[in-house]
Amino acid sequence: MVSDESLVNRAKQGDKEAWGEIYQAHVDRVYRYVASKVGRGMEAEDLSEQVFIKAIQSLFNFKWQDKPILAWLLSIAHNLVVDHWRKRATQERFLASQNPTSSEAHEDDPERLTERKLQMEDVRYSMSRLTPAQQEVISLRFAAELSLEETGQAMKRSIGAVKALQHSALAALRKALKEDGRF
Repeated sequence: MVSDESLVNRAKQGDKEAWGEIYQAHVDRVYRYVASKVGRGMEAEDLSEQVFIKAIQSLFNFKWQDKPILAWLLSIAHNLVVDHWRKRATQERFLASQNPTSSEAHEDDPERLTERKLQMEDVRYSMSRLTPAQQEVISLRFAAELSLEETGQAMKRSIGAVKALQHSALAALRKALKEDGRF
């Protein structure tokens, strides 16, 4: 198996196959991470695509720090998700100010009627009551399926700290789901 560092170096030299290997190795995990933050569908697909576009645009500025490339990709994903929600909140405030009596049109989306979607919304709502660090550890460990070590690298924490944070995050999520009547 070729190392991340080798692939990055080859990609920096213009090797499109190396970039393709990076993409293939990590696109599913990036998508799952993004989808855990914004829901499945076009938004998650678009944001995941943007992650790789930003990564390739800034590849030449990337400095290898003996961490998996996935940690870098997920930090890009995190920033894009934060920007996405910030932009969306601004748009919703603008639309509400233009037509204060209208309800949110996206609530009529048929995809929201599926059982899986409702369950994810329940979890996402309850997760919003967790601390940002707790939300992040759950997203990295379970949506992006990172190992404890990879999660520690992405969050700049020790494995022990990740384990403790994950434990408290899951306990807090269970409690929030029960309090919200969703579990």
